[in-house]
Amino acid sequence: MSTVAGGGHANQKRSLAKTLVWRCVATTDTIIISRMITGSWTEGLAIGIIEVFTKMLLYYFHERAWSRSDWGLGEVDGKEDRLPGEGHANRKRSVAKTFLWRGIATTDTIIISWMITGSWTEGLSIGIIEVFTKMILYYFHERAWSSTDWGLDDPEAPDVSPAH
Repeated sequence: MSTVAGGGHANQKRSLAKTLVWRCVATTDTIIISRMITGSWTEGLAIGIIEVFTKMLLYYFHERAWSRSDWGLGEVDGKEDRLPGEGHANRKRSVAKTFLWRGIATTDTIIISWMITGSWTEGLSIGIIEVFTKMILYYFHERAWSSTDWGLDDPEAPDVSPAH
């Protein structure tokens, strides 16, 4: 399958929208898990609020990095160009993004949780539980976004970039 350089990739608006939607889902999950582990809504909320900022920044750059890769785009689960454009991710791409993001995010969660609680045990507990809950939530988040063209560059649009 041929692709147009840069065609079908997420534009900055899509990356930002995905960042905001994911952060709402993920922060809610973090606060609930943190409360379960620490027994404190105050610590759970503190961890969740700090993560809003650190994770939004990390996630945005994660999305921008993936937007530069053609791997796993175009052929969606065995169907060529199911919808106009070539920006739809296949399941392998969604799984790869899920595992990579989870490694980055879990490290962030453990460090923040330790800083708030003062306990490596609680930080690791929160991080380990999140590995499972967040990977499931993130995979479905990716699949939902792969079903829409919104915010994808049009691979059929003529290339008007300077030739130098």
